[in-house]
Amino acid sequence: MSEPYRTTRMVEFRDTDMAGIMHFASFFGYMESAEHELIRSLGLSVHDYVEEGAISFPRVSASCDYVSPALCEQILDIAIRVVRIGNKSVTYEFQFHHEKRPVANGNITCVCCLVQAGAMPTSIELPADIVEKLSRFVG
Repeated sequence: MSEPYRTTRMVEFRDTDMAGIMHFASFFGYMESAEHELIRSLGLSVHDYVEEGAISFPRVSASCDYVSPALCEQILDIAIRVVRIGNKSVTYEFQFHHEKRPVANGNITCVCCLVQAGAMPTSIELPADIVEKLSRFVG
């Protein structure tokens, strides 16, 4: 099994409730931010281009299971794996820990879409270079 991509995030005050516990919805923003960091680490961009125009990766599924609370100003360790690369989609898994204590587990599935002015985005096959670069985190 390949090693996951790893990053950290501090739980910001704005991401907590009145008890200082990280709000459930904040995990989705942290997952997206960590995904973008992974993509940039591979020399890619979240606003990439192919011959036909701009491509984007809208989410078609997102979930998160909560194991234990994360508190304001705690540092979360985030491990990201690619659990599936389809013809047109990528599914990521996120594991959140604080000092080795499990906090949450999430998943996001994105579809590769061609974005052209005046038209609805249409799904396209994942470019081969993106598949190749993401493959090192499949596990």
